[in-house]
Amino acid sequence: MKIVTFLLLIMLSFSVVNAQDNRTSILQDLENNKVSAKDTKVTATLKSASRLFETKYDLTTVILIIPAGSVVDVLGSDSTYLQVTYEEYEGYIFRRDAELSETPVVIEAETVPVNVQEKKPVEEQQAPTPKQSRFSYLEYKYGSSTAAKLMSGKIWKGMNAEMVNDSWGTPKKINRVISGNTVKEEWIYKSTWLYIENDRLVEWGPIRQ
Repeated sequence: MKIVTFLLLIMLSFSVVNAQDNRTSILQDLENNKVSAKDTKVTATLKSASRLFETKYDLTTVILIIPAGSVVDVLGSDSTYLQVTYEEYEGYIFRRDAELSETPVVIEAETVPVNVQEKKPVEEQQAPTPKQSRFSYLEYKYGSSTAAKLMSGKIWKGMNAEMVNDSWGTPKKINRVISGNTVKEEWIYKSTWLYIENDRLVEWGPIRQ
């Protein structure tokens, strides 16, 4: 019985070592550009919430906070950062915050038959642009109820920063403080300040002259 238990422990330790070797090999391939984003897809799962930076050379360029447990596509790697895409955003996260998938997923290129007439895609509904109808643009983006509030210049707690910008426009000044995984911003308008934390409006008040 002891021999069987000993053999099982040896087999388990080999599987753990192999998994770690796979992750290390993938990162090394990314750093050496051996894994191309065109023919492979490497993903990583965030172990903790992480800031997504627009550039790794300026840590004040925070795009957003990616929640823990999120899955990102990995485009590249160095000793400190992973270059990733999350939803429609692309940037850099700390390498320590994410766990790389064990194996890259190979994406096979599609083959297009020769002399086969391609079908034209069905026209998709185009989103209105701000140059057209402002209400139509906001309605397409948020729905008619929220669009009506934004059109009348209303703000409320919990709305995201993009909604604030669509309602009040670009502020005169933004003061930003980054503390750990928290991004705090003070938006200054002509007579009012707004306090935004992690992309959500928290509080506001008048500017005292």
